[in-house]
Amino acid sequence: MKQFVGYLRLMRPANIVTAISDVLAGVAIAYAMFIAFPVAPHLNWTGIIFLILSTSFLYGGGVVMNDVFDTDLDKLERPERPIPSGLIKKSSASFFGISLIVLGVLCAILVSPSLQSLSWVIAIIIGAAALIYDKWAKHHAFFGPLTMGLCRGLNLLLGMSIITIAVHAFVYLALVPLLYIFAITMISRGEVHGGKRTTLYVAAALYLLVILTILYISFTEDTLLFTLPFIVFFSLMIFLPLQKAIIKPEGPRIGKAVKAGVISLIIMNASWAAAVDNLVLAAIIIALLPISLLLARLFAVT
Repeated sequence: MKQFVGYLRLMRPANIVTAISDVLAGVAIAYAMFIAFPVAPHLNWTGIIFLILSTSFLYGGGVVMNDVFDTDLDKLERPERPIPSGLIKKSSASFFGISLIVLGVLCAILVSPSLQSLSWVIAIIIGAAALIYDKWAKHHAFFGPLTMGLCRGLNLLLGMSIITIAVHAFVYLALVPLLYIFAITMISRGEVHGGKRTTLYVAAALYLLVILTILYISFTEDTLLFTLPFIVFFSLMIFLPLQKAIIKPEGPRIGKAVKAGVISLIIMNASWAAAVDNLVLAAIIIALLPISLLLARLFAVT
């Protein structure tokens, strides 16, 4: 049982729930293409389930491999984690992480067997980008946050791939989660030893840019009334802990700001769904928040 819990800790369950919300937001955006059509396609729930499984395995595998590559550092900074504590062997964790990534790609293939489907292509790129981040990019001040942001942007596209042409039509929207995660990853570097106010101010500016972009989309889609409550909630969740970190940029406060930023991805994704007038998926996404918050109390987020 201890080892089972150890493997769950490696996978960061609370974060996996946020990855699922990325995919659901992408699905909402994809189906938004057909709002004006007399006969809109029904939600392909089978395909959506496979996409949810795909992103869960991909994200889980990515964070497991992150701990594998960080074993030596964690022995010094986080010795209580499953691998440095000796609960799980590094070789076993490596096999587990790679297996999860492979399962993620296989589930993406099952979304559609057609070679024209982009789901499996995006899944492969996500898996590769996660490994590149884990092994090399995270040690770089710019390319680390950029690569992590790219993974989240691709995750939104993974959801859009439920309708292939939607990826081509809305690919630019992947820049929004990319910028958001760039900001979170950038400030997360100060979780252990503290950070700089300048970095936190840059993150605040990127947060604001993300919010303004979603508001602009909702304004053009005439859904501002539905989107605004989500945006207000989202803003409070991310800016209040960030403000405390700016006042005193010490490790624990920055850690809370990072944790709030990660969990708030669910609210941001619900905002996306509301902005494109899919309140059903917006409600489903926001219902993931208490699940993620509960898991965040049981398992580490960062």
